[in-house]
Amino acid sequence: MLITVTRSGGFAGYEKLRALNTSGRADAAELEDLAQRAVAPLADGYHYRITVDDEVLDLQDSCLSDAQRALIRTVLDEGA
Repeated sequence: MLITVTRSGGFAGYEKLRALNTSGRADAAELEDLAQRAVAPLADGYHYRITVDDEVLDLQDSCLSDAQRALIRTVLDEGA
């Protein structure tokens, strides 16, 4: 299984891209299980798409920051 992670943002705005092939690794089964659980949608969780002008962000309920929660709550409660 090939697992790829991209991290971007932060203070300097750098992007880091790394890939890991689990073939032949002693911990392959554990990594593959983690990968499957990481990409599986939450059965009872909400999914959100926030669009601000031309920027689009897709999020799962379990990954929201406090600012994102506050924004979502306000827009859903007060938006048209």
